[in-house]
Amino acid sequence: MKKWITNGHFADYFVTAVRTGGPGVGGVSLLLVERSEGLETKPIKTSYSPSAGTAYVTYDDVKVPAENLLGEENGGFKCIMHNFNHERWYIVAGANRASRLVVEECYKWANQRVVFGNPLIAQPVIRNKLARITSLVEGVHAWLEAITYQMQHMTHAEQANHLAGPIALLKLFCTRSANVVSDEACQIFGGRAITQTGMGKVVEQFQRSAKFAAILGGSEEIMAELGVKQAMRGFPNARL
Repeated sequence: MKKWITNGHFADYFVTAVRTGGPGVGGVSLLLVERSEGLETKPIKTSYSPSAGTAYVTYDDVKVPAENLLGEENGGFKCIMHNFNHERWYIVAGANRASRLVVEECYKWANQRVVFGNPLIAQPVIRNKLARITSLVEGVHAWLEAITYQMQHMTHAEQANHLAGPIALLKLFCTRSANVVSDEACQIFGGRAITQTGMGKVVEQFQRSAKFAAILGGSEEIMAELGVKQAMRGFPNARL
């Protein structure tokens, strides 16, 4: 069984890691399992959106043809690891785009909202909040552009060696930044930020969905651990 499978509720094929050998990562294979007798899915209600098709998947004596093996037998873990860099890249791209949309909404609202005869943006505290979240979004975007350039000019093996750590840390930075954007946007919009309709609906939805990227593709704690471990692999034996 497997929980929280995106698109699982309406998927016809399931890429599944199975135990085909001994213990540890060397005994894992990848299979392409077709929706068939014994494979059932149930939708899981989430705070972000039912359109993701998040599901609880169960396998009960499902028969899988031998030709549905993906890659080499007992080589599934390597295939899974090869996918993570690109998966985390697109998570960052999507999460930061959503953060940028929230920042845009904040600028529009701060210019539109009039408080005691002046637009909200006339308040220094509001401009400070806008500066903070703008800097974070632009910082994530600049780092993402640099990573993207490197990905385009490195082999897959070079990416695995040199970019796994930076991409993990970028995802950590992106999701931590999204939390700040969500919090500051809520303060800028006030009560509208917790209203599901009207002018604050984008901010309200972001409040509910910002944590999605912090869990998908590896939690923030795992990203931090991976980033530092990868950095230490090539760290010289230096002392103060």
